[in-house]
Amino acid sequence: MNTIENLKWRYAVKKFDENKSLSEIQITTLKEAFNLTATSYGLQPLKMVVIQNKEIQQQLVAHSWNQPQVGQASHVLVLCIPKKYSVADVDTYFSLVKKVRNTSDEILAPFKKMLTDTISSKTQEELTIWNKNQAYIALGNLMTVAANQQIDSCPMEGFVPEKYDEILGLDKHNLTSVLVLPVGFRAEDDYMKDLKKVRKNIEDIIIEM
Repeated sequence: MNTIENLKWRYAVKKFDENKSLSEIQITTLKEAFNLTATSYGLQPLKMVVIQNKEIQQQLVAHSWNQPQVGQASHVLVLCIPKKYSVADVDTYFSLVKKVRNTSDEILAPFKKMLTDTISSKTQEELTIWNKNQAYIALGNLMTVAANQQIDSCPMEGFVPEKYDEILGLDKHNLTSVLVLPVGFRAEDDYMKDLKKVRKNIEDIIIEM
């Protein structure tokens, strides 16, 4: 199927088949897609926790507004951002640029200064909002890639980040959870499985100039 057909096929799964699991190739594809997601200035202020542990998943259900998909899914992907973001992260980024591209300091200096000044001028709250926006970009990318791989998913904002952080030990990594994406395969008795997708007409949502 092509991309548009795959997006028509996709829906927010309400019940996963607990007997089906993603293959190693499929989960690797999602990891690579996450890593290749576009982010502002290419800074990648994100990390993703990949959970394939039913005991942990069941613990998280209670802190996910009791959404059972978290416990049923093959894997649960938790998108995280730094609790504290600083110019040190910019330095780390430019060290990687220099390593990968062998770009001289002279060429990198103006861009590095601009980013350093930008980060320095923002409050931690502003940086958190900025970085959270990057997580939404990654979520959209993951959902599209998953659909193209015939992997089902269910994006979630409805969870308690503090409890996720505690259970997953994210504090020690300077991370906080912002979005959750259970992935796997739809159950045959998911009541949403065969319902028509409800979307506006193209002419009602697109403005052409």
